[in-house]
Amino acid sequence: MKYVLLIYMEETAMSDTEREQCYGKSAQLAQDLHSKGQFLATAPLHSVATATSIRVREGKSLVTDGPFAETREQLGGFFLIEAADLDEAIAIATQIPGAKVGTVEIRPVIEVAGLPAQS
Repeated sequence: MKYVLLIYMEETAMSDTEREQCYGKSAQLAQDLHSKGQFLATAPLHSVATATSIRVREGKSLVTDGPFAETREQLGGFFLIEAADLDEAIAIATQIPGAKVGTVEIRPVIEVAGLPAQS
């Protein structure tokens, strides 16, 4: 089953040096997962200052700057993995460096028929 591991943290939770170290550790985790056939994708996200949210209501689009949620922790990145079950997804999530300073939300992915195949 596919799981998305959403990494939330305060944008100021890490210094620039710590963030670069986090990227390195995350890349190593991705390599480890890839060698086990569990890696599908990962990426950090730019600052919430670059975010745009859109809502469509009654046929009209409302575009606003910033993230949807007004919270202290923001979505900072994600891993998309293949795991046998939730326990295995949890074990992988505990290895994500951002879990030490933020929160990793684990969500199973719904497989929708008719989508393009992964390249």
